[in-house]
Amino acid sequence: MRTDLASVIAHWEDNVRTDSGRPADVNADRLLLTTEEAADVLRVGRTTVYALIKEGQLRPVHIGRSCRISRAELERYVSRLDTPPPAPRTRTQARTAVDQPALFTTSTGRPSVGC
Repeated sequence: MRTDLASVIAHWEDNVRTDSGRPADVNADRLLLTTEEAADVLRVGRTTVYALIKEGQLRPVHIGRSCRISRAELERYVSRLDTPPPAPRTRTQARTAVDQPALFTTSTGRPSVGC
């Protein structure tokens, strides 16, 4: 018995699973994601998500003892990654020349010895 390609592809798409074993589209309609689901979306490890939370780069939502991350927060984080870094600061004052031998002499004019 032969099946057509379209039905095979449709069946495969319905059963595609992520690395975590969940169906691929389970994260598409959720407002709040677990750290594992957020890691799947970002394509990083779960411990990386916890590190980003600890650094303050991701702001979680706590519901009881559960820690969730909103889709909007993930999008905010990714959009910040896309923005260019701030321009380097320019110095307003020029450095002045320092008489280096004077730094290593005592008030008597002799070189200082030791620390």
